[in-house]
Amino acid sequence: MSHISEEIHLHIGAIIFPSLDQTDFTAPFEVLSRLPNSTFHILWKEKMPVKDVKGLILTPEKTLFESPPLDLLLVPGGYGQEALMEDETILSFIQEQAVNAKYVFSVCTGALICGAAGLLKGIRTTTHWSAFHLLEYFGAIPVDERVVIDGKFVSAAGVTAGIDGALRVAALLRGDRVAQEIQLQIQYAPEPPFNSGTPASAPPEILEAARAASREITEARLTTAKRIATRLGVSSSSSHKF
Repeated sequence: MSHISEEIHLHIGAIIFPSLDQTDFTAPFEVLSRLPNSTFHILWKEKMPVKDVKGLILTPEKTLFESPPLDLLLVPGGYGQEALMEDETILSFIQEQAVNAKYVFSVCTGALICGAAGLLKGIRTTTHWSAFHLLEYFGAIPVDERVVIDGKFVSAAGVTAGIDGALRVAALLRGDRVAQEIQLQIQYAPEPPFNSGTPASAPPEILEAARAASREITEARLTTAKRIATRLGVSSSSSHKF
């Protein structure tokens, strides 16, 4: 697969927001900020620090309106994603950047924000397992894989999958060699201590506890997704029960 000449400067931008999952942003940042001849822009509505869902403070360096045209737009997820689903400022920014971006990259429930912006109609997409059943409300084709690439849209499943997705994007932009060099630099060679990283592999009692912990936000996301489906003209026959 051809990639972009390193002589061409790349502009990469990530939206951050209150109550995001910081790893959805910081894990891809660790990879993508190492791309040769590139600038990484950290974006939000204001240049004010925001707290992630667990309290880590992150500071944007540009407002959305100060962003240059982006070659790659990163959209993370997290609990704060729910507040952005019908935020016209955010949705318009994503829509406008997506027109000329080489790639749009969602991590975790960032896919739902992209869906609300109308980017997922007919697009193969993944997201966090707890929100996977919501993808069809945005016209997406749900694919239960860790990373999914469909045209210019790249989606990664939950949280840590952002590293895998970012390495795939790095290869798309700068080639396999650069991506492999970055993987070695960050010593990404995961050996998880437990086989509990997916609903299929987790013990039933662990899965039920995780579902219970996220039930409130999942129900809120479903309500919003149904409302957006109506706006987008998407019909869903989902009978999935979370």
